[in-house]
Amino acid sequence: MASIHKELIVDAHPELVWAVLSDYGAVHERLAPGYVIDTQLNSDTRTVTFADGTIVLERLVDLDHQAMRLAYTVIGGSLHPSHHHASMQALPEGGGRTRFVWHTDVLPDALAAPIAESMEHGSAVIRRALEAAQPGS
Repeated sequence: MASIHKELIVDAHPELVWAVLSDYGAVHERLAPGYVIDTQLNSDTRTVTFADGTIVLERLVDLDHQAMRLAYTVIGGSLHPSHHHASMQALPEGGGRTRFVWHTDVLPDALAAPIAESMEHGSAVIRRALEAAQPGS
C-alpha cells in the first residue's frame, strides 16, 4: 500500500483552519477554491469535482472537533482505488500558526504518483486559501 504524507505550516490560527477544514461540503469555496470546482454534499458523502475533470465520491469517516482531524475515503467516481483512506488535521504550531497534515493511504500502488502530484498542487492552493482567510491578511 502506498502512503502519501504532506505537511505544511500555514500562517493562520488552528481554530480558523479547523473551521474551514471541518466545513465538509464547502471544499470548493473555502478550502481549495480553483483546485476543487464543485462539491455536492448528501448526508455523509460528498461528490467532489476537481479542476482537471476528476470526480470522486468521498464518504466522511470521522470528524473529530477536539483533535481537529477529518478523515474520509473514496468510494466512487472516476478514480477507482481498491482502497483509499485520507485524513487532514490542523495542529497548533506556535506563533498563531498551524501545521496542516494531510495523509493518504491508497491501493493500488500505481495510483500513488498521480495522487501525490494532485496533493502537492492541492497543498499549495490550500495554504493560500487558509492564509487569505486569516483576519488581517
